[in-house]
Amino acid sequence: MQRLNPSTMAPPVMDLYSQIVVSPAGARLAAISGQVAIDGEGALIGPGSHAKQARQCVLNIRLALDAIGAEPSDILQMRIHVVDHLPARIEEIFGAGRDIFGEDWPLCASTYVGVACLGLPEWLVEIDAVVALPQ
Repeated sequence: MQRLNPSTMAPPVMDLYSQIVVSPAGARLAAISGQVAIDGEGALIGPGSHAKQARQCVLNIRLALDAIGAEPSDILQMRIHVVDHLPARIEEIFGAGRDIFGEDWPLCASTYVGVACLGLPEWLVEIDAVVALPQ
């Protein structure tokens, strides 16, 4: 995976992502659907808590990566949707991600979007990803 932050572009905000990510030649891609704070039993985790819901969303992404034999470093792009976004929530969301990924936080292409609502009113965070599968 090639990660680029050209000097002609602004540096990534808070060093949380890469401006450009290029997958290896011939890599197969996998798309992980938007993950919300639902555990393996179908229960909502962290009602009312952006941080707890973000942690479960990232855990679900981690479980999806495990299922396809991929690592966080194989993520090309992540989109993070946050209901009622406030700047203070950035650290909550990414802090929850670091709880799961640790030092392996993927410096991938990233979009963080504040939204009015998600599919169900109790969902506060949704994260999807595009992954370059290891060869």
